[in-house]
Amino acid sequence: MISDVPGYPRAGHRAAVIGHPVDHSLSPVLHNAAYEALGLPGWTYEAIDVDETGLPGFLVDGRTGWAGWSLTMPLKRAVRPMLVRESRLARDVGAVNTVLVAPDGLEGFNTDVHGIVEAFGEAGVSRRQDGAPGPSATILGGGATAASAVAALAELGCSEPIVHVRSAARTVDLQAAAARLGVRPRLAPFEPASMISSVLRSDLVISTLPAGSADHLVADGVAAAAAERRPVLLDVVYEPWPTGLAEAWARTGATAIGGFVMLVHQAFGQVHLMTGERPPLAAMRAAGETELFRRHAAQPTLS
Repeated sequence: MISDVPGYPRAGHRAAVIGHPVDHSLSPVLHNAAYEALGLPGWTYEAIDVDETGLPGFLVDGRTGWAGWSLTMPLKRAVRPMLVRESRLARDVGAVNTVLVAPDGLEGFNTDVHGIVEAFGEAGVSRRQDGAPGPSATILGGGATAASAVAALAELGCSEPIVHVRSAARTVDLQAAAARLGVRPRLAPFEPASMISSVLRSDLVISTLPAGSADHLVADGVAAAAAERRPVLLDVVYEPWPTGLAEAWARTGATAIGGFVMLVHQAFGQVHLMTGERPPLAAMRAAGETELFRRHAAQPTLS
């Protein structure tokens, strides 16, 4: 769930998504659609390319007039030492995707977890009720998004997800986050036979892999395994869509959720935190779908 909106007044009405690269981010479309639907004159949202090296200077020099920022990689962890406070969820996950300008400094939040939980909710996957068994789950990838996936699965009642990673040595942050969340992930090799075995035992699968990097799994039969178990897949990629993995998954009759659904819900949480208002989700979704259609139509076709 999104934390309560802080009660302090916003320092300004300007907001942006920052990261490197951010030129194709859909966030400006979603946030500006929310401002328009809410009738918030003066609120603006843009995309600004900021890398880890430039982040400290940007945050120090750019606070005047800002309400806050959305953060993409590689800034979700890099920003943490620059904050005066973090929400409990952001601290547990170890990643911040939303920063607000507070009277005494910068405050960090995480709405990625909310986005994942609500995306599954749209597919009929609900939070576990007291005493009910939780779902089994598999995560592909072990980066910052995987840590948010672990937290989301914990909310859904899964305390022992299988996490397929290329290098166990690079999962220190993930395992630390899992420990804070009371989750016991089981690390597994990043190879098709092991993934097929996991899919056949899972109710939910989350791919946190970059666009295109999971498509080879289709040929190796990972998606085909979904035909037997019918787990719900959330692929965090939203452009290009569908990914090869999601397309093959859907052909088996199993449900594949795109990263766009997650993005809309996490953006909803960010607008709520930044403005104090609850934006109309439908308006944000419609604006995002229109922009994705425009981008797709603008792509050159091969003849």
